[in-house]
Amino acid sequence: MGREMTEAAILFFFLCLSCPVTGDGSGEGYVRPLPRQTLSLPWRPKRSSDPQQVHISLAGAEHMRITWITGDASSPSIVEYGTLPGMYTSSSLGERTSYKYLLYSSGKINHVVIGPLRSNTVYFYRCGGQGPEFQLKTPPSQFPIAFAVVGDLGQTGWTKSTLEHINQCKYDVHLLPGDLSYADYQQHLWDSFGALVQPLASTRPWMVTEGNHEKESILFFKSGFQAYNARWKMPYEESGSTSNLYYSFEVAGVHIIMLGSYTDYDENSDQYAWLKDDLTRVDRERTPWLIVLSHVPWYNSNSAHQGEGKSMMVAMESLLYAAGVDIFIAGHVHAYERTTRVHNGGFDPCGLMHITIGDGGNREGLAQRFYNPKPEWSVFREASFGHGELKIVNSTHAFWSWHRNDDDESVKSDEVWINSLYSIGCVR
Repeated sequence: MGREMTEAAILFFFLCLSCPVTGDGSGEGYVRPLPRQTLSLPWRPKRSSDPQQVHISLAGAEHMRITWITGDASSPSIVEYGTLPGMYTSSSLGERTSYKYLLYSSGKINHVVIGPLRSNTVYFYRCGGQGPEFQLKTPPSQFPIAFAVVGDLGQTGWTKSTLEHINQCKYDVHLLPGDLSYADYQQHLWDSFGALVQPLASTRPWMVTEGNHEKESILFFKSGFQAYNARWKMPYEESGSTSNLYYSFEVAGVHIIMLGSYTDYDENSDQYAWLKDDLTRVDRERTPWLIVLSHVPWYNSNSAHQGEGKSMMVAMESLLYAAGVDIFIAGHVHAYERTTRVHNGGFDPCGLMHITIGDGGNREGLAQRFYNPKPEWSVFREASFGHGELKIVNSTHAFWSWHRNDDDESVKSDEVWINSLYSIGCVR
């Protein structure tokens, strides 16, 4: 206990230095249940030679990245895999990293890319040459494809409920627009978050981007995103990006761009140049759907974090509009909101549909103060925990639904059919 107290005291000192429709469709009138208690989580997880905190992500065409942590430095960074249980016909070697944060030392973090893999296929795999067998399912190579969408997860009872609801739906890829563990400098919470999400994250690819709670910088002492970059490596190199904080990937006729709200994004930035280049290389014949995720919303009628996305929107909205981006998904605001198609502050039939879904279950609670009257571009909004499901049916139609956590049941409270902008002539 003495070591933990010392670490907490050091952390506090540096923090002080760095401070500067279906269902009832009730929307804004919904009265949520009392907040859940935070999950009981250990200060430091028990380590062993077996793989821990296993999660997977897409890593380019027909490839998957397997990530896990072990306390055994001699355990090889290898993944064995095959299409039958216990029969591993292929194997891949990868890389290993670790990091230190104040008095905390991470385990050995392994990243191994496997493939080429067949689409829409179940694979069985083992990490490090020992331990339990896991299984994953690769996404389909063509429509239909389904995404689970949730932001600002954290580690509360509501988080657990949200994950249980997601586990009940049929989806191929999980999208998370920032704020994963809410570790907030307490590195052991990254470990407990990895253990919490492993049952889902080891079976379907989790594609994430950073939020403000991932930064964890300490003025004059620690740069930002150290734990996030070490633990959640995304396919930024595969997409031509120089930073793990922004990247893109393609899956089954959908081009998805993950932007970084907390790295430079003005017209002179590397991210802006990369985004412009990435958009010019999108082939809408091959990927008729174009989706963007970022942590901070651009259109937000909640008093929480009001206006924080304005400068990024000023810099990039015209680029996304010209490219015909269909949907923009954000987190950060702890409530749900869906807009009509909008551009430059008003309705535009060729504009982006904006979805804010920062309501996964974090410990900070919900953002319940919406502005009134409601802006004309805001279609549905509600301060509840929940998750979204996006089903791309074909090249022209998709179905979006938002599911509220209500008394432990997943209640579909908002839904809409979406036409792709490419199919209605908005993309030239």
